[in-house]
Amino acid sequence: MLMTVQDFETAARTRLDPVHADFIAGGAGDEITVRANEEAFRRLRLLPRVLRGNTERTLDITVLGSRARTPILLSPTAFHKLLVEEGELATARAASAVGAIMIVSMASTVAVEDIAEATRGAGEDGAPATLWFQLYLQPDLEFTRSLVRRATDAGCTALVVTVDSPVRGAHERDLRNGFLDLPDGLRCEHMVDPREGGRVRPIAMSAEISWKHIDWLRGITSLPILLKGALHPEDARLAVRHGVDGLLLSNHGGRQLDTVPATIELLPEIHTAVAGRIPIVLDGGVRRGTDVVKALALGASAVGIGRPVMWALAEGGEKGLRRLLELLRAELDQALALCGASGVQDLSPDLVRAPVWPPSATPLGGAVS
Repeated sequence: MLMTVQDFETAARTRLDPVHADFIAGGAGDEITVRANEEAFRRLRLLPRVLRGNTERTLDITVLGSRARTPILLSPTAFHKLLVEEGELATARAASAVGAIMIVSMASTVAVEDIAEATRGAGEDGAPATLWFQLYLQPDLEFTRSLVRRATDAGCTALVVTVDSPVRGAHERDLRNGFLDLPDGLRCEHMVDPREGGRVRPIAMSAEISWKHIDWLRGITSLPILLKGALHPEDARLAVRHGVDGLLLSNHGGRQLDTVPATIELLPEIHTAVAGRIPIVLDGGVRRGTDVVKALALGASAVGIGRPVMWALAEGGEKGLRRLLELLRAELDQALALCGASGVQDLSPDLVRAPVWPPSATPLGGAVS
């Protein structure tokens, strides 16, 4: 019986080409950050409250105007047709069924227009999937503008701009396996350029991208903009000054610069830096409902999952992913009850402890609420 994220990963590995399994699991360099993301959550401890009289928990959230029935959203991950024939259509239908926000990857093997159309009426209440769109700002600004237009026209309600990729990280597993491109018959649908006869462009990683490009993007769209991959507190403060609407606190799952800290370790400092002016979504290492509680208690408005989505798709397609999302939601509800919380809004930093500290130590995150 599949009961945990680890169960889904184990089952998926029996179905997947080992090269594709390495693509999902692998990271940059020695994969120190890949491991750190999960290990950092394990080191943290929860200190529950009791006798709170809560018979039901509220898991609904609203982030930047997007409502969801769960604070667990689907972070952008690429190439879902490697895992299941329907690709991102299966992903979006599962997300819609449980009321989760899906961030559509710029490297999706299904176009955002098709994803939006396929999920109309797929939710329990007949609502379409809530979609955000991930964007790598391309040096060709007119092509970037066309992507923003496509995402907007498809009904996406936010843009998630990945900013930690001036160059590609060194994915040594992929290099050893010779996994350098998609198999024949698959392509990144958002990189098809109609101006060039339908040529599929490569996603350009460009070191020239700077804050002026964020200002340019802010000037061409009214959609909320989240930055994905800003880890330094000063960059978080700069994001606020440049009119960014939110942060996706992410180290790219350890797939860019190896040895950067786990995101949960950075969360209290980033939360202090933005001082409540913009929301923070966190991804990286979230594998349990207790992980979600820890992140929300330390200041995140929501969390994202990446690799677990891909393991679940590989194991059981749309049904497998829906099952995983329901399991994590149930774990979260149970953890909230055991912490004495009536909902995600009740969580605060005093519930989280680092075990190396003496009992009298300040809670992780200090006085930040």
